[in-house]
Amino acid sequence: QVQLVESGGGLVQAGGSLGLSCAASGSIFSLNIMGWYRRTPGKQRELVAIITSGGSTTYASSVKGRFTISRDNAKSTVYLQMNSLKPEDTAVYYCYAVRIGVSYWGQGTQVTVSS
Repeated sequence: QVQLVESGGGLVQAGGSLGLSCAASGSIFSLNIMGWYRRTPGKQRELVAIITSGGSTTYASSVKGRFTISRDNAKSTVYLQMNSLKPEDTAVYYCYAVRIGVSYWGQGTQVTVSS
């Protein structure tokens, strides 16, 4: 089992920045992929960014160039730096991890961007 705990959500004005972090605990050996998804009311959860244990990254086109994902393998922690935030980035952001083919999710943290 893997437990994921997010931190860093909150309220920010459009154009501002916010950072999220997610610490994994439990059976953290071989956490192949870590990343972030988000969900807005009435929509399905969507990929924001993911990063492999080797450092390869994938971003949603809507956040590319504005968001940066990184991870500290020694701390089993993944980060999301969000810059130039837009009101449409408002969502609940979920930490995500994959270990030996099994997906794990955090409880989510609210990010609200005011116009």
